[in-house]
Amino acid sequence: MDNELELFRDNVKRFLEAEVAPHYDQWERDEILPREIWRKMGENGLLCVDMPEEYGGAGAPFSFSCAVVEEASRAGFTAIAGNLSVHSDIVAPYILHLGSEEQKQHYLPKMAAGECVGAIAMTEPGAGSDLQGARTRAEADGDGYRISGQKTFITNGQHADVIVTFTKTDPNAGAKGTTLFLVDGDAEGFARGRNLEKIGQHAGDTSELFYQDVRVPASAVLGRVGGGFGHLMDELPRERLILAVGAVAAAEGCLDLTINYVQERKAFGKPLSAQQNTRFEIARMKTDLDVTKAFSEQCKRSFDAGSFDVPTAAMAKYATTEMQCRVADGCLQLFGGYGYMREYPVSRHYVDARVQRIYGGTSEIMKEIIARAVL
Repeated sequence: MDNELELFRDNVKRFLEAEVAPHYDQWERDEILPREIWRKMGENGLLCVDMPEEYGGAGAPFSFSCAVVEEASRAGFTAIAGNLSVHSDIVAPYILHLGSEEQKQHYLPKMAAGECVGAIAMTEPGAGSDLQGARTRAEADGDGYRISGQKTFITNGQHADVIVTFTKTDPNAGAKGTTLFLVDGDAEGFARGRNLEKIGQHAGDTSELFYQDVRVPASAVLGRVGGGFGHLMDELPRERLILAVGAVAAAEGCLDLTINYVQERKAFGKPLSAQQNTRFEIARMKTDLDVTKAFSEQCKRSFDAGSFDVPTAAMAKYATTEMQCRVADGCLQLFGGYGYMREYPVSRHYVDARVQRIYGGTSEIMKEIIARAVL
């Protein structure tokens, strides 16, 4: 299996070099990935790779899905890694684990082919990590429901063809009054807002979504009515693990760039790599990265074994994304003024890293989850 994984990883690298690298700077300026890249990723088997073959996937282990995110992150194509992971590692597993056979047959093959892009809509203008503060309502209407509300910061929002939407179906029942729905992007009453302007990950579309009396059939319920919050808790560990995996790989890519740079760049008559401060900073970041990576790899093994739990997922997400930001900051500092220039890839690593401590649950929320498990 290791040989197969490395062959697959090589294919991912070749795809990124041929189909992404020549165009990524333009996509960053455009502030959106072209729809065509989704179809190309599907054609090359890079989407939903660990979904069962009967639903269009390759039936591969989770490590193969990780490899796609790792290589895109390591290369600095963070928008590819982030948007793809939402599609393949969050939305697709939700549908696989919670969906009816009809839902799985309808959506998953198209998602694996890149014909249908997935998004998940949880965050609202007044409710971020505190999902119990969500106000989007789904009210029973005959043999279906009407959904009204607003979501924001939705990855893949401009391209999304299916949106896993978190709603309140019983405002008086707390967490037990929440339900997930599969809402199609062409549903009447559904509208996309503007493509939000971010300080990083420019090529990834992030949007506001509006639901105005969007009528969906009862068959659009994903999982159980009233089970929305519980379903999220069940699926969040994988989401946080894939963020951790991407964070480690991005930090590796950033540090590799910096190690090469300090050996070439000279100051005071000798390479930066000969300066004690540079050597100590590289040593600090390398240790920080490798120690955190070891924990991340352990988490991947736990996930494969079915023993990966919510508190450990929080630790993985917290440790890796904080490390990524420390490494990105330290690397940029070693580039000096050049690091602040957009033409140097280290600058993109720096701005792209910052949101990692926010989305998927902020570092503060991760610490609270961890604390509850031990206190």
